[in-house]
Amino acid sequence: MLRSLEGSDASVQGTNDDAQISKMSCAKAGYFKDEFIQYFVRRASRRSPLINRGYYSRHAALRQLLNRFLAAAAATASQQPQVLVLGAGFDTTWFQLHRDLGRAPYKCLEVDFKEVTQRKAATIAKEPALRNALTTTTMATTAAAPAAAADAAAGAAAAARPCPSVTPHPHPPHTFRRSPTYILSECVLVYMEPLHSAAVVSWAAHTFPNAVIAIYEQIRPDDAFGRQMVSNLEMRGCPLRGLPATPSLAAHCARLMDGGWAWADARDMDTLYRTFLESQDKARVERLEIFDELEEWHMIQEHYCIALGRNDVSGWLGSVGFD
Repeated sequence: MLRSLEGSDASVQGTNDDAQISKMSCAKAGYFKDEFIQYFVRRASRRSPLINRGYYSRHAALRQLLNRFLAAAAATASQQPQVLVLGAGFDTTWFQLHRDLGRAPYKCLEVDFKEVTQRKAATIAKEPALRNALTTTTMATTAAAPAAAADAAAGAAAAARPCPSVTPHPHPPHTFRRSPTYILSECVLVYMEPLHSAAVVSWAAHTFPNAVIAIYEQIRPDDAFGRQMVSNLEMRGCPLRGLPATPSLAAHCARLMDGGWAWADARDMDTLYRTFLESQDKARVERLEIFDELEEWHMIQEHYCIALGRNDVSGWLGSVGFD
């Protein structure tokens, strides 16, 4: 059983490398700007227009939500906002916003497998374009994290299975808890058993009274396309252990509300592409490549979603949502 779990972990870690190749393909094709992703990709590969547009829609929707959170926090909160990324992989969002603003956009805590965080820290230390953006920083893996980071690991350490050696501290620092907080989970909880993913959702809800959690995951596993999606990932060694518990938008909202979040909403990516993304940027992107896979595009988009939970005790974050 242990060998099986370790093999699954390695496969899930491999999805990080695959995602970075897709992001670099998008950046090179002009879908979005990210000159930092090149440092984390060993061998570039051009993806199909279908994959490029899918990664663009994911990037654009999540970036728009993050920007809304940062704008709301800047307008109303006195504390610096903080972002907790579960299963961060080689995400470069902090560096992109630092480039745009000329300063640190927020306090950032990224949590992932020890092997992944070590590789990322080594790359940052080696590359001046990354290292010079960091004036003061502490890079730590979950196995040897400082108190606040260990608290944020929330028991699961953003891994795809429970990690008994990392548990949430019952009383995190007050400033850490009260600051406006954005929690991002992209295809992380879905790899965990429902009991453990629900515990992470509940821990976050009861730790941060002024927070937004954004969860990007697969949905609708029971139709023909969904069954094939699940089968393909199982063949890659990445079973979606949590998907039976959250197969629908309603189930995602229920998990958030049952976990203690005060407000929840969920939309599939097909809907978000049509109604949430900026029209002018979509028009620009749709001119980049010849695209004739519309039927498959809509099917894929209908099988992914973003679920949002919000706590807003101080009245800072009411504007952060899809509307």
